[in-house]
Amino acid sequence: MSEILVVKLGGTTIADQRHVLADVAAVARRRPVVLVHGGGKRITEWLERLGVPSRFEGGLRVTDAQSLEVAAAVLRGVVNSELVAALRDLGVDAVGLSGVDGGLLVAERIPELGLVARVTDLRRDLLDAILVGGQVPVVAPLARDADGIVCNVNADDAAAGIAAGLGARQLVLLTDVDGVRDAGGRKLDTLTVAEAEHLIDGGVIAGGMVPKVRAALSALGWEGSEAIIADSAAERALERALDDPAFGTRITAGRAAPVGAA
Repeated sequence: MSEILVVKLGGTTIADQRHVLADVAAVARRRPVVLVHGGGKRITEWLERLGVPSRFEGGLRVTDAQSLEVAAAVLRGVVNSELVAALRDLGVDAVGLSGVDGGLLVAERIPELGLVARVTDLRRDLLDAILVGGQVPVVAPLARDADGIVCNVNADDAAAGIAAGLGARQLVLLTDVDGVRDAGGRKLDTLTVAEAEHLIDGGVIAGGMVPKVRAALSALGWEGSEAIIADSAAERALERALDDPAFGTRITAGRAAPVGAA
């Protein structure tokens, strides 16, 4: 199990994320960090400008050829470049790439969602080279499917696939909610794999939280690994997610054998 930290950050404006990027910069001075970003809100804004409707199923964006073109431009061109520039302004030697670069993310198509794929494996050589050089990879969630077609990838799934493939001890999914809640609306500080599956099966975890929790579960390869879902808007969000057991929701592994690593 490695001390590499994988952080997933939403893709809103840099102004909204600057405090989190300062946290990322501080942590990156102490341990290797891979930053994976989303961009859903920005993609929706651009699609609206173009008069293209957005449709979601199970919390995931249905993507056709037109919306994929916009998604790729926003994710790799706009959001990724903004994050890399902001981190470099904070003294971090950040490097931007997508899951397409170097065949980084190996993915399979989800046919019912159109040009959307799920991560099945990681070709880690490129990330290893960047991390050994003391740099921070900033990854846009795009990947090629088995036919070589570029697809949109849910950012939580991309982050989880990278965490599993690198054998990372911690995955932090920073989002717009403060954690997972039980049937009574109480935030849960901790969840096991079995408890999370029970809440999903019972419909307590629903909507967009389902793919987020599923992604967290897929990153948990062995005893001692954990995935943390926390509110990116909170002060010192990343530092607290790592150090404060009452901040966000920690999902912990319940099995000993590593899975998903390449």
